[in-house]
Amino acid sequence: SLLISAGEGGTQAGTMTECFDCDNCKESLYGRKYIQMDKGPYCIPCYDAHFANTCDECKELIGHDCRELYYEDRHYHEHCFRCFRCDRSLADEPFTCQDEELLCNDCYCSEFSSKCIACEKTVMPGSRKLEYNGQTWHEHCFICSSCQQPIGSRSFIPDGKDYYCVPCYESKFAPRCTRCKKSLTKGGVTYRDEPWHKECFVCTGCKTPLAGQQFTSQDDNPYCIKCFGNLYAKKCSACTKPITGFGGGKYVSFEDRHWHHNCFNCARCKTSLVGKGFIPDNDEILCRDCSSDL
Repeated sequence: SLLISAGEGGTQAGTMTECFDCDNCKESLYGRKYIQMDKGPYCIPCYDAHFANTCDECKELIGHDCRELYYEDRHYHEHCFRCFRCDRSLADEPFTCQDEELLCNDCYCSEFSSKCIACEKTVMPGSRKLEYNGQTWHEHCFICSSCQQPIGSRSFIPDGKDYYCVPCYESKFAPRCTRCKKSLTKGGVTYRDEPWHKECFVCTGCKTPLAGQQFTSQDDNPYCIKCFGNLYAKKCSACTKPITGFGGGKYVSFEDRHWHHNCFNCARCKTSLVGKGFIPDNDEILCRDCSSDL
């Protein structure tokens, strides 16, 4: 459209036809401003009535002489395009639409953005952040309480109001293996109220891992059953194997000799002598019947 003032300028007025009327109301446009449209000229009132948009804010027409702003199928006077909270003009400002309300960035951040728990500044929309347990941090503000380095996307361990990267937590709080003195972070075994890595808790004799196995101790050192039997257990006078007592095993002692229960038998008839009388005969033991036949 083109805004023209009819009758202004001698050349233009001299070439006007005798009938120069508004295409809508048919009133003469001589001496009046009009707007030239494809269909013909329109006086200003008719142009505004037929072609002007309605301001979404004040609901009044946006006249031909007003600066018009357009956003998502909605039209506004320049002075009506304002923040719904602080009334700041948004004509040349960045803004956000929230639930049909236009908000400047400051009002949007104040209303809808989180604040960093560390620096207490707003976490701007689109910025990198970390959220944990209902709290928010700028990515660069979420740091290890020990080494003071940003944790970022690495694993971390909370401890009260503090947060630690895994290496710092292990160094500061994790128990240390009794044998290798390194941090024990998961698994492990406890022996004599002390922590051990599973791979560090081994037989003092043969170094076989003892986790989940039967073992015993001698002078506070752990031993597997085999090593303990070979090194410290009494030997059965009949089978010469160690008498360990594991598995509910019982034994019989006489003077300086010892027998497994199932090995304590008459040397002649092989009758069990457990709980019965017996007669020693040099290195042998005999039941009463066999000894009477001698």
